[in-house]
Amino acid sequence: MKLIQTIAFLLSLSFVNSISAQAPNLRAYMDNKQFYAPGSGNYIEIYFQFVGYSIQYLPVTEGLQGEVAVSIQLLNGTTVVAQDAYRLQSPIMKDSIIDDFYDVKRFGLEPGKYTLALELLDVNSKNPSIKASQTIVIEDLSDAITSSDIEAIEYATKGDESSIFYKSGYNMIPRLSTFYPSQLTSIPVYFEFYNTQLLEDSICGLKQSIINTETGIELSELTSYTKETTGEVLPILRNVDITKIPTGKYALTYTLISRSMNELTTQSYLFERSNDLEITLDLETMVLDPSFQASISNDSVAYFLESLIPISKPAEIKNIIEVLKTKDIEKERKHIQAFWLKTSPGSSYESWLRYKSQVQLVERLYSNNFQEGFETDRGRVYLQYGSPTNVIIKEVSPTEYPYEIWQYNKIGVFSNKRFIFYNPDLVNNAYRLLHSDMLGELKNPAWPQILSKRSTVDGTIDNPNSNVQKQFGSGSSDLFRQY
Repeated sequence: MKLIQTIAFLLSLSFVNSISAQAPNLRAYMDNKQFYAPGSGNYIEIYFQFVGYSIQYLPVTEGLQGEVAVSIQLLNGTTVVAQDAYRLQSPIMKDSIIDDFYDVKRFGLEPGKYTLALELLDVNSKNPSIKASQTIVIEDLSDAITSSDIEAIEYATKGDESSIFYKSGYNMIPRLSTFYPSQLTSIPVYFEFYNTQLLEDSICGLKQSIINTETGIELSELTSYTKETTGEVLPILRNVDITKIPTGKYALTYTLISRSMNELTTQSYLFERSNDLEITLDLETMVLDPSFQASISNDSVAYFLESLIPISKPAEIKNIIEVLKTKDIEKERKHIQAFWLKTSPGSSYESWLRYKSQVQLVERLYSNNFQEGFETDRGRVYLQYGSPTNVIIKEVSPTEYPYEIWQYNKIGVFSNKRFIFYNPDLVNNAYRLLHSDMLGELKNPAWPQILSKRSTVDGTIDNPNSNVQKQFGSGSSDLFRQY
């Protein structure tokens, strides 16, 4: 089996005494993957993710903008065989929203061993540049049935060839981290097989499997097979469900198989998972606590059980829905009590009362004509993450939809996270989540453009979703949300 581990490293520089404490410290992630293009040859893609808050920004007409100088050299021994040097401007940052930004560069290379040398400089900062180097090996993918590396994706949208992130009909934003916490329930991936037309058959099989690399055990319940049509280039775009994968280290493996069941080529993506699976409590033997009973009237039991969904994991949500279908008030009461016994073993009743008051608060603030408060996006975020540190509210503008920006100084181990809600209907207090930089939430890089789609010409209002594309890995029915 051919296992290629994703090589990604953090480029960083510690503060030095002569640099002001206010100056941000440039941080960036780099990864590379090999592909092949018939008629052009083997090539490498080099991905960069620049950490938004680590860049120094300067004011421009519409907000703030940073700039990074990038120098890339590919050397064979001491000979430079390919290079590029350029300046990359960040997207314009608006209303204090600082997002990470990405870049990709492609270089055609002959098979062989190379040194990749990088230098990055924050143009607006007085900090010195960051330098790093890495050895890479380019294989010959041209003359046999082979495969590219597997590229993990943050999200992908239907795109056009003008984008630097375009491949096979999609603009794909690479994911440079191989760590998947419990908030993420899928791994979107893209890769290619080459020269499958050399097979005598027009059909081949593709096996997808996930193997625990610490035990060598294949998770058989997640193994799947599909039929693929052979060709010079066979592109594969998949969204792999990892909801039920427990904590551990794994290899997501794809094996191309002939009709006679011979394995033709194999490629793997190594990742680490953190996911404490749910423990099922026995509701049948549970004795109801009189305090819990007294805190919920019979006509509101179902309401408060459903209100637990914003703070529940996928397996818990499924159980809640099943209990609600029974319309059995005693089971519903037991489920509420069981939830808090599991969530807060030492103070279950007190924790429930605090949450109940929050549910009642979001009902008053965010409910509308067709949604309870906890069903709205703002209500769900409030219940899941708590009260925001700061809120920017813009309700009146002739050129933008009403919107709110919620900023959190801290969410668990994450710092400086933001949520943007907007109201494209202009009525009913029905604000929707448009974008967030929180892990597992909807990410929409085009949110400033969508806010500005409002038009007051002749009293008409544009459809805010008319040009919004489905995102693989970030929210749609067939191309799933990264959650």
